[in-house]
Amino acid sequence: MQSTNLVSSFAEIAREKGIERDTLQMIVEDVFRAMIRKRYGSDESFEIIFNPDNGDIQVLHIRQVVANLDLDDPVTQIEVRDAVRIDEDFSEGDEVASEVDIADFGRRAVMTARQTFSQRIRDIEKENVHKAYQDIIGEVVVGEIYQIRRREVLVIHNKVELLLPREEQIYKDRYRKGDMLRAVVKEVRRDAGSNPQVIISRADPIFMERLFELEVPEIYDGIVEIKRIVREPGDRAKVAVESHDDRIDPVGACVGMKGVRIHAVVRELGNENIDVLEWTNDAHELIKRALSPAKPVNVVVNNELNPPRAK
Repeated sequence: MQSTNLVSSFAEIAREKGIERDTLQMIVEDVFRAMIRKRYGSDESFEIIFNPDNGDIQVLHIRQVVANLDLDDPVTQIEVRDAVRIDEDFSEGDEVASEVDIADFGRRAVMTARQTFSQRIRDIEKENVHKAYQDIIGEVVVGEIYQIRRREVLVIHNKVELLLPREEQIYKDRYRKGDMLRAVVKEVRRDAGSNPQVIISRADPIFMERLFELEVPEIYDGIVEIKRIVREPGDRAKVAVESHDDRIDPVGACVGMKGVRIHAVVRELGNENIDVLEWTNDAHELIKRALSPAKPVNVVVNNELNPPRAK
């Protein structure tokens, strides 16, 4: 295989995987230098000229011309009689640059180079996935269900596999292959050498918070703030909100005209019963509001930070 054909195959793989030009150039140079070191023991006397745009590559072996019979290192030196075969004008002390043919490395070295390149691409893919999803933890994604297992559901989002474990599911949900699923990115796990594992959730309170942001412009704009969310996923939830504008009722903004805003959130969450209450820093009053429509006779708050353990 010629070097141009080998590099063209590299470039094709890189395009399919969305690898940037500069990254491709770095990987190709590293792969060829590894081949050179394996064959010659060192790559210091070699220069690699690579054009990612058209796949052209040259591997130049640069050696210093020495007198006949004074050759100490054939990797860094060349005798005068051999140098003049390349160009008759060469003389002792000059530098000779000769192009290395990829075929000189042998078939096994070429196969190793392809395997090394593919592994480097896979490593970059893993790192890109890890970084991309690490940056959107807490954000909502929409993907397609492609496999349903006993304890987890696998979802495809932008060609990346996302994992919805049973403990992050709403127990009322029913899943079918091919359906679209909305969830929040909760965690990205990465073990050494393994693929990143992107964990998504529909049971986490942050998912409900993001749904309210989508449905309530005042929350998205920061006029109304969600202070606390407590959920029993699929059954009930309490949402405490506060308005930063005296003219806006935070509860009314979340519920919407005839409940249109909150109903959109309720439908997404499997008809989960959501109570929205206005936030207050008074713990007694907040508890009363949270228990509404029940009217507690008395509320006692235990303010001890470290209560003694029962013996």
